[in-house]
Amino acid sequence: MMEDKLLIWRFKRGSRDALQRIYEKYVVYLVTLATALSNDVNTAEDIVHDVFVSFAQSAERLRLEGSLKAYLATCVVNRVRDRVRARQRQPSALDEAQSVCSTASGPELSAVCSEELQQLSHAMAQLPYEQKEVVMLHLHGGLMFKQIAKSQDVSINTVQSRYRYALDKLRSLLNGEMTE
Repeated sequence: MMEDKLLIWRFKRGSRDALQRIYEKYVVYLVTLATALSNDVNTAEDIVHDVFVSFAQSAERLRLEGSLKAYLATCVVNRVRDRVRARQRQPSALDEAQSVCSTASGPELSAVCSEELQQLSHAMAQLPYEQKEVVMLHLHGGLMFKQIAKSQDVSINTVQSRYRYALDKLRSLLNGEMTE
């Protein structure tokens, strides 16, 4: 947190090194978040680069009150929402879902983990976008429900309901796949 405040201070005074450090610190996290929400690695990379271009151009008018990580995550989520709206909220087909690569060691463990990650990826692709966004922001992004509610401009109860419904659907989908 202190490092981020120092980086922002330096960035606002024109330091390219500070901008580069911010990019290096958060790019992997943001691409992962965007990929999970968009189900497309190429789209996710484009979105993150667009966010950083806008961020780089905003040095003079940037008024950051909270966490830099949460701010950048919110920017990415908003860009993904824009892309989703542009596609007119067509749900992605299961074939379009991106599989997640496993880093497990050993061929047997790697195969099992890869299959489980693929099942999870397919199940996540079946969630409504709003529910998937809440799950990813809370579990992967580490944001509290209150922060998510603020970024989505909805009540905290709505966010908690979306989260609960998403987990219920994931349990149902994954338990159904496991018993077959």
